[in-house]
Order: sequence, then C-alpha cells, then structure tokens
Amino acid sequence: MGRILALDFGKKRTGIAITDELQIIASGLTTVATEDVIHFLKEYTTKENVELFIIGKPKQLNNTDSESEHLIKPFLKKLKSNFPSIPLERVDERFTSKMAFQTMIDGGLKKKQRRDKALVDEISATIILQSYLYSK
Repeated sequence: MGRILALDFGKKRTGIAITDELQIIASGLTTVATEDVIHFLKEYTTKENVELFIIGKPKQLNNTDSESEHLIKPFLKKLKSNFPSIPLERVDERFTSKMAFQTMIDGGLKKKQRRDKALVDEISATIILQSYLYSK
C-alpha cells in the first residue's frame, strides 16, 4: 500500500502532507516554494511509494470556485503530465487556513511562531489530507 500525498497549493508556497503507508495518519511533511513543487515531488516519489495525490479545491461559501482556482488548473496539468501513473483527487479546502491557525493557537504556539505562513500551509495540507481520510 502506498502513501497519499496532499498539497495545499498557493501562489508562493505549497504545503505538503503525507500519510503513513497504511493510510491511517496524516502528517505535515514540509512547505515548498510553489515553483519547486514538481522537482520536490519527483525526488520524493523516487524514495517513497505515493499512490494518490490530493489537491485542495478552493471554494467560496456559495460553493463556486474561488478566484485562485485559475492558478491551480495549470499546475494540475503539469502534475498530471509529470506523474501520469499517480491519480489525483480534489478536496474542498474551505476554512483550512483558519483551522490551521486555530490549531496553532490550541497547540500553544507563541504569536511569533503563528506568523510562520509556511507552517500554516503545511498544517492546512494536513487538514485537507485528514478530511480526505475521514471521508473514505
């Protein structure tokens, strides 16, 4: 059984989360500059068996696509062309950044640590992945 890898795609940074090999636990992996994501994934998938990509789908409250969806679509094409054997699924990512920030507060992180946008992106990717696992 391979791992499931989730991406919280952003214009500048992309948060990445991964499951264990049994696909039970979602853990934050890292945050990568968006321009380097494909290179990072190529390296990662040579070392680890990834069987599915989960990509956050930004939606508005009325369930229409967010304006950032137009940035994600070219990335999805690039991802599919570089990893044709790994399927991808989309997961609603509404409120994940707010949930990530609240998780940081609940975890007792200091105000200075909570300003770390890379950490917020990584936690957001973990929340996206965890919501996918719950839905299975």
